[in-house]
Amino acid sequence: MHGTAPVPLAVVLVHGAFAGASSWAKVIRLLHAAGPAVLAPANPLRGLAHDAAYIRSVLRQIDVPVVLVGHGYGGAVVTEAAADAENVVALCYVAAFGLDAGECPRDIIGRFAPMPTMDAAFTTAVSPRFSGGADSELYIREDRFPQAYAADLPPRVARVLSVTQRPIAQQALTGRSGPPAWASRPSWYAIAAADRMLNPAAQRFMAQRMAATEHLLPGSHAVVLSQPEAVAVMIMEAAGQSGDRGGGYGLQVTF
Repeated sequence: MHGTAPVPLAVVLVHGAFAGASSWAKVIRLLHAAGPAVLAPANPLRGLAHDAAYIRSVLRQIDVPVVLVGHGYGGAVVTEAAADAENVVALCYVAAFGLDAGECPRDIIGRFAPMPTMDAAFTTAVSPRFSGGADSELYIREDRFPQAYAADLPPRVARVLSVTQRPIAQQALTGRSGPPAWASRPSWYAIAAADRMLNPAAQRFMAQRMAATEHLLPGSHAVVLSQPEAVAVMIMEAAGQSGDRGGGYGLQVTF
């Protein structure tokens, strides 16, 4: 008797603030080895409604089931983008904002004890020519970036990340979310226990609120780079358990 072949599936990876799509590089290599198609679009980081509309347009071009993954602010984007995307069968959050209806990222940040690295950020005005509607952007100071964002990465790697960081528009942190996609999709959440950007207690609160399958990882906010194997395992777990796939996807990782 022949086993049931797995349904073709795609994984869409959405990065967060202060990073680009290349932050998923190590995770992508592992996912490629496991089988599904992978797409890592550039998150504009201009505002929640704007960014979610762009990711939604990407999802509409995919004609197979999708596991949608968000890191950091990218979690807010996937929560909004997937709300009316019928092909999204599972959501994965990696140290990410899983907002409820009417919430914004700043609400979550303000609800929990402030992180010791909050003073590492600074704002700068945006030229109207390139603003995309934003009047100011948020950066992390280069000298504070390793400590705040990537404390568990080698210093030379963290320094490169600090000078290649992508700023986020201030207005992106105050955009209000609509009805959350996680209310109608199975969800997974990787809590970064050593995160100095998004309080791990806030992450646990959001994971429990969405009844997500939790994975506790000993990583910084840059956990997609410092713990790519664990992140990939979680994503493939979501892929394997969402919908009727015949159990055809697997990821063997040596820790």
